[in-house]
Amino acid sequence: MKEELLSVGIDLGTSTTQLVFSRLLIENMASAYSIPRMVITKKEIQYQSEIYFTPLLDAVTIDFAKVRRLVEQEYASAGIRKEAIDTGAVIITGETARKENAREVVNALSGFAGDFVVATAGPDLESVISGKGAGMDVYSKKQRLTAVNIDIGGGTSNLAVFSRGEAEDTGCLDIGGRLIRVDKDSHIVTYIAPKLLEIIRKERFELAVGAPLSEAALEPLLQILTEALEQSVGLRSDSCYYDLLLTNHGLKHTEKISAISFSGGVASVLYEPERYPNVFVFGDIGILLARALRKSRLFSCLTVAKSAETIRATVVGAGSHTTELSGSTITYTDTPFPMKNLPVLKLSSEEEARDLSEAVRKKLNWFLTEEGLTPVAVSIRGEKNPSFERVQEYARGLLDGLGEFLRAALPAVVVVEEDMAKVLGQTMDFLTPEKKCIICLDGIRLSAGDYIDIGKPAAAGSVLPVVVKTLAFG
Repeated sequence: MKEELLSVGIDLGTSTTQLVFSRLLIENMASAYSIPRMVITKKEIQYQSEIYFTPLLDAVTIDFAKVRRLVEQEYASAGIRKEAIDTGAVIITGETARKENAREVVNALSGFAGDFVVATAGPDLESVISGKGAGMDVYSKKQRLTAVNIDIGGGTSNLAVFSRGEAEDTGCLDIGGRLIRVDKDSHIVTYIAPKLLEIIRKERFELAVGAPLSEAALEPLLQILTEALEQSVGLRSDSCYYDLLLTNHGLKHTEKISAISFSGGVASVLYEPERYPNVFVFGDIGILLARALRKSRLFSCLTVAKSAETIRATVVGAGSHTTELSGSTITYTDTPFPMKNLPVLKLSSEEEARDLSEAVRKKLNWFLTEEGLTPVAVSIRGEKNPSFERVQEYARGLLDGLGEFLRAALPAVVVVEEDMAKVLGQTMDFLTPEKKCIICLDGIRLSAGDYIDIGKPAAAGSVLPVVVKTLAFG
C-alpha cells in the first residue's frame, strides 16, 4: 500500500516567515497480517518560498493581512491550490508566539491546508524542533555521542542537547542577529535591544541609536555574546553577562558535549561567510556575529557538524499521518474524545530509570505557552514484564510529575511502547484520590516533536485510533 501526499509547512518566526511545499511518499511497512503502519519513505521538496521578514503592525501585533497576502502569493507562485494540500504544519515560534494575536493568526492560516498540526512553540520546544530540523538527533545517534545544536535567529539562540539520538536538554539566550539593526546604506543604528543596551551602558561602549556603526566599535560587544554562548555549552564559566542574557534557563545536562551544529538565519552565514562581503546587507549584525562565532571556542574546541538545514531548520515540510490502533491492553476513564494535536513529551530510557517524576516535571516546561498549561502526551518505553512494585513506581512517578496538570483538570495522557498500559493506567487511576481523566495507551513508538490525535473509541470501546503526526524535517 502506497500513497502520495502533498504537504505544506508555514513558519512564522521572530524575524522571518517562509513556506515549503513537499511531496511525501508513505508506505505500509507492516506485514500482511498486522495492523497497518504507514511511514514516510521518501520526501521531495517541491517548492521553497522567498524568506520574508515577519510582518508586524507594532511591537505586539502580527500584521495578519500581510501574512495572508504573502501566503496566497506563494501558493500562486508554486502553482498549488489550497484544496490540493493533504497535510501540513503551522509553526509559530520565538517572539512571534508571544504576540497578542498569535493564536488567531495560526487558526486563520489553518485553512490553507488539510489537517494542520497547529503548534505554538515556546523556547524549549522550539529548540528541540530546530535541533531535529538541523539533523543533530540523527547525527548524535549515528556517532553515539552527545551533541548540541544552537539555532541562532533574529532574537534568540535556542540550544538543544541530543544524547545518542534523544533530546536531553534545552536552553535559550537573548542572542540574535537582529538585536541591533542598522540602515543598510548609511550604517546608522536604528534599534538596540534592551539587554544589549544595558551591557553597552555598563561597559561604556561607543554604540548608540542614531550613530553610525563600525565593525571595530561592535567587536567588544560581539566578544561578550560569543563568551556567553561558550559558557552555555560548558566551554567556560567566566562570562560576566551570561545570567543577564539567559531567556528562561540554561543547559543543565552534565554529560560532556563533544559536537556542535548551528541552524537559524545566522547559521546560513556561519557556514559560508565568503558569500557575504557586505556585512550590513541584511540591516543587522547577523553577519558580524557569525564571523565572531567562527573565531570562538565553539569552533576550536568542539567538532562542528554541518546542519542538514540552517535557516529552514524549524520547519521544512509538513507532517505525515500514521494511523495506529491501540487496544486490548489500554486504559481510559471518562474522556471527551476526540483529542487533537497533543504534543509529545518524550522521555529517554535513562530518564525513566533515574527519576521519572523529575524528568516529567522538567520537560513539561517545554510546553508552556503564554496561555499556560496545555494537554500533552507523555511517551515512555516501559518494561516488557514489570513486577507489581515496578508498575506502582511508574504510576507514582507519572502522577507526581503530572501533578500540576491533574490539579488543573487536564488529562494525564501516557503512551507506552511496551505492553503494559492497562495495568499502568488502572494503577494510576487507583492511586488518584479524586476521579481524574487518565488515558494510557501502548504499542506506539513516538519521538520528540511528534503530535498525536486520539479518536473516539471503536470496536465496542476496546480500541482507540491514534494518529501520529510527525513533522517532516529535512
